[in-house]
Amino acid sequence: MTLEILKQGAEGRLYIGEFKGESCLIKERFVKKYRHPDLDTQITRQRMKAEVKAAGRCLAAGILAPRILHSDLNTHKLYMEYFGKAQTAKHFIQKTVAESDADEAKQLLEVLCTRIGSIIGKMHANNIIHGDLTTSNILINPNLTDYDVIFIDFGLSHYNQATEDKGVDLYVLERALLSTHSEQPYLFEHILAAYRQECGKEEEAVLAKFEEVRARGRKRTMIG
Repeated sequence: MTLEILKQGAEGRLYIGEFKGESCLIKERFVKKYRHPDLDTQITRQRMKAEVKAAGRCLAAGILAPRILHSDLNTHKLYMEYFGKAQTAKHFIQKTVAESDADEAKQLLEVLCTRIGSIIGKMHANNIIHGDLTTSNILINPNLTDYDVIFIDFGLSHYNQATEDKGVDLYVLERALLSTHSEQPYLFEHILAAYRQECGKEEEAVLAKFEEVRARGRKRTMIG
């Protein structure tokens, strides 16, 4: 069967395909030539397993993520639910800013950020660490009345109760927002406000750790 390439990135290719009669997205990870073959195989399998586990844990916790239909560790392919009408949060934010006046865009994006923050808080309350929180790894999928927010790309995810890991997760997202959406500095503020409401009894400890991680990051930036 000829597969239709949807996207090619640094980590692999995305195809539109089929699994047991169901239209699906196929994610194929590249072989990294600069790594020893055995190490590359080990890392690739670890990341595929991490993605399967995290997606399953999210769905069990009531968090939207793609259903994993099949995992083939030999060919380095994951077969997963395909959201054909979805767009990334990155594109959604950029499109909203471009097509709306400043006040309307801010209002719409505040609603989106509240949802994103609530979901990340729920993930952390369930000890799910995403590992690569960016607006490219969040999908906005329209439905009949509104839209769904779906988290994807869990290759760097893990299950951990440590407040340090949760703080790092938040810091990675903050840095991604500052880099990609620098003209909308209010985005992270609204995400963090919603996060506080959902992350559970460890709220203060996680946010304190986040401030520590942020301070370390600033120090590294100043030192170079």
